[in-house]
Amino acid sequence: MKYLTIDPTKAQHPTRDHTAQLPTSLPAEAKTLHHPTKPGSENASLYFVGTATTILYLKSHQHLKVLLIEHREWEGIRIMTDPVTGTRVTNPAFDLHELPRIDLVLLSHYHADHFDQEVEASLRRDLPIISTPHAKAHLATKPDGEAFTAVYDIGFFEEMFVDVKSAGETGGRKPGIKVIGMPGKHVPSGGFLGTANDIIKAVRILIYISGDTLLCPELQEIADRYSHLGIDLLLLHLGGTTVPSPSLPLLMITMDAKQGVELIRLVKPDVAIPIHYDDYDVFLSPLSDFEKAVKEAELEKKVVILDRKDKGSREINDRVPINCNVGITIHLRFKQALITILEY
Repeated sequence: MKYLTIDPTKAQHPTRDHTAQLPTSLPAEAKTLHHPTKPGSENASLYFVGTATTILYLKSHQHLKVLLIEHREWEGIRIMTDPVTGTRVTNPAFDLHELPRIDLVLLSHYHADHFDQEVEASLRRDLPIISTPHAKAHLATKPDGEAFTAVYDIGFFEEMFVDVKSAGETGGRKPGIKVIGMPGKHVPSGGFLGTANDIIKAVRILIYISGDTLLCPELQEIADRYSHLGIDLLLLHLGGTTVPSPSLPLLMITMDAKQGVELIRLVKPDVAIPIHYDDYDVFLSPLSDFEKAVKEAELEKKVVILDRKDKGSREINDRVPINCNVGITIHLRFKQALITILEY
């Protein structure tokens, strides 16, 4: 197993070209939702920024804090997935430089619609990133001082333990999360691309981020390994991405509505949230297709739609208003504490 330490008590800008003071929180969301069957007493939240970009906030668990780590201060951690802020059909809910402290980036794969040039140029070089070997090969070897210095790669079913450092740390039991590389196929069999996706695991808390994959036989092993433990949250990358374009759909390279429903049936999550479906012009399968398929499969109680029909506007650097996604936060309640107590 690989190891990484993050320090949420150290407030740093996630970007290196910031000009303003570090925000203490995310920009205000336009809408707040709750767990579809277990509202109240939430211990986590997911802020949907757009495409596959989300910010997962895992709160500390006060009961465990008192009993097991009472000498430690740990309010929670922020994990950002697949950061993209560049201009597209519909733009992100806020600008990259409006981000507060980010403790860890999970990058499903190194493609421009998941980690664009603007993000790559702006992010702080020592910001911890967990991704694929392909992503590390590109990010960690850039010349002229541009290399990212804290990129960690994991392969299929390879594990990385992330220790969460806290103020007043004196040793003993420590909170943390585990990230596990998941298999997937970005193109049908015989293609040349692949991706490792992510599960965040903490004390039987399982969050499966599908990444850009098609429904393929390799995903059965995910169900075999983890479904009996209970997957709490599934973030589904949908859209039925086609190449070269929806008007000439020669090849589909991400799940469409039908495959998304089948993955829900396969891994049986407590809650599934679709993302990655409308911000670019390469998507053939709209959100409405998935909503219809979910209803036909009678899975409405398992799925939360972060509907962004209401569009907002924001100003970019040259102060020109552009259409953008409305930030939406869903508050979640997981079965147990969102920290793993280990002794080592």
